[in-house]
Amino acid sequence: MFFQATFDPWRSTIMAPLPHLSKSLAIGLALWSLGMVLARSCALSAVRAFMAEGLRQQENTGRQRLREWCDEAATKRGAKRQEVHVETCFAPLLAWKLSGCQGRQRAIALDATPLGQRCVVLAISVVSRCCAMLVAWVVLEAGKKGLAPGGLCAWGAVVYLSI
Repeated sequence: MFFQATFDPWRSTIMAPLPHLSKSLAIGLALWSLGMVLARSCALSAVRAFMAEGLRQQENTGRQRLREWCDEAATKRGAKRQEVHVETCFAPLLAWKLSGCQGRQRAIALDATPLGQRCVVLAISVVSRCCAMLVAWVVLEAGKKGLAPGGLCAWGAVVYLSI
């Protein structure tokens, strides 16, 4: 099982900056992230096919594991099912990513990218010498002013205060 030899160290690496995640959520995140890198795709079909081969399991088993990781707790089977609260992961992941960068200078980049004539993506990234990490975004209808209810995620503020 070539995947398992790579997976175990990666799972440990993932769990270090995200100690608040349960073991099952950390395993799901590790499966998704390593699967995307090794399959060179973020498509569920590509990741599940790669996992099935690497872990020697049915493709549908891998597909269900990956899909359930993204589901809300209420839609999962079992009494102690949890869901990933993404907003609690951004600050630790950003701090982990930036810990390998030299210097303490950081900048916040704001970007508005049109998607054809219909939508605009507003994005906020934290930029350092070695990398940039997207921390908040919202997709808006082009030509309309203001944010929709529930608008831009507050993750940028959470990340900024945590670094």
